[in-house]
Amino acid sequence: MDSTSADQGMLTVLVERLEKQRLPRALALKEKVDRGETLSDYDISFLEEVFTDSTNIKPMIERHPEYQLLAGKVTSLYREITEKALANQQQSDQA
Repeated sequence: MDSTSADQGMLTVLVERLEKQRLPRALALKEKVDRGETLSDYDISFLEEVFTDSTNIKPMIERHPEYQLLAGKVTSLYREITEKALANQQQSDQA
């Protein structure tokens, strides 16, 4: 199996995981922080796992520009979540 075939298999798995697991969880976290809530330790662990995985797959995404727009949108969503979560935490600490 060449690297392109291996990449396509891995990308298929990653997109499926995104659709079924990570995106629903990310959208739930977005709703949570939009309500002004802070993240739990479990939520933070999830985000840490996502960031680790994104670092690991970055070279593969760079080899497949057809996935770069999707990766950018997902990254933007996680950035929004973390920025809002930080603001909520800071506000909570001041109260």
